[in-house]
Amino acid sequence: MREFLSVIFGFPTFLYSLALVVVLVYWIAAVIGLVDFGESSIDLDIAEHADVSVDDLGTIAGYVVAFGLSGVPFSIVVTLLVVIGWTLSTLAGIWVLAWVPTLPLQIVAGLVVLGACFALSIVIAARIVRPLRGAFVTEYARHNSDLIGQTCTITTGSVDEKQGYAQVAQRGAGLLIQVWAPSPNTLERGSQALIVEYDGAARRYLVQPMDAVA
Repeated sequence: MREFLSVIFGFPTFLYSLALVVVLVYWIAAVIGLVDFGESSIDLDIAEHADVSVDDLGTIAGYVVAFGLSGVPFSIVVTLLVVIGWTLSTLAGIWVLAWVPTLPLQIVAGLVVLGACFALSIVIAARIVRPLRGAFVTEYARHNSDLIGQTCTITTGSVDEKQGYAQVAQRGAGLLIQVWAPSPNTLERGSQALIVEYDGAARRYLVQPMDAVA
């Protein structure tokens, strides 16, 4: 027991232990109704981040899509990453770091373990997320149809047939959506556009400049 406690409160596992406490507090708050579980969704067609800049939103969405973590509530993604990372780090602390002799080597080995656990947690979480996406299709489909006809603000430098992101103001928060538009067009960061269609297969929205609407 003493060995286990020294591992979970030692480097690098204590970082995951702190994150695990935050996750546990969140889920307790969700169970008793202090947090709305539905408000933490990040479909990566639609990502809600009221407290970060639009530039950061585009970066976050790009990474989450690239890692295959889209399609489920963001709270579930974070929980999986933390729990998996904590488990791997704890096991590494017991089976690997305990045999490292000196403090400098322990720090170096701890950094390696931290990076390896984070990378492996992404891979494992992506595998777990894949079969869970179907449970959230109905909710996301409702949001997708609701956005058609609304205006959005482009958050990327340009929008073409291959890439683009935009922010939609909804319920006082910023919703990030993946968008596209035929080239050439006048859309650039900060431009206003109209959402005219949703492509369910590509999971993105067709937009057009507001000056074209007029």
